[in-house]
Amino acid sequence: AFAEMAKHTKKVHITGKYGTRYGASLRKQIKKIEITQHAKYTCTFCGKDTVKRVAVGIWKCSACKKVLAGGAYTMSTPAAATVRSTIRRLREMVEV
Repeated sequence: AFAEMAKHTKKVHITGKYGTRYGASLRKQIKKIEITQHAKYTCTFCGKDTVKRVAVGIWKCSACKKVLAGGAYTMSTPAAATVRSTIRRLREMVEV
C-alpha cells in the first residue's frame, strides 16, 4: 500500500475527473457550469434550500415536491428574469 493518501485537486476541483484532456479553457468553462448545476437552490414555494436539478431545465424541490422549469444549468436564467420584470411592468400599467 502507498504511504500517502489520495490527493485532492488544488485548482481543478470538480473537473479533476477529466484529467489532462480537453484543454484548460474548456475545463474552466465546464467547472463553472457543473458547479451551478449541482448546487442546491432555494425553493420559491417553501423557502427551503432543497431545489436540485432533475434533468435539463427541470428542477425539483425535495421538501415540498414541487417541480419547476428553469434553465439548463441554473434555476433561473437572465432572460427569464427580464421576462418576469417586463410582465410585472406591463401588469402594473394595465392596473393603473
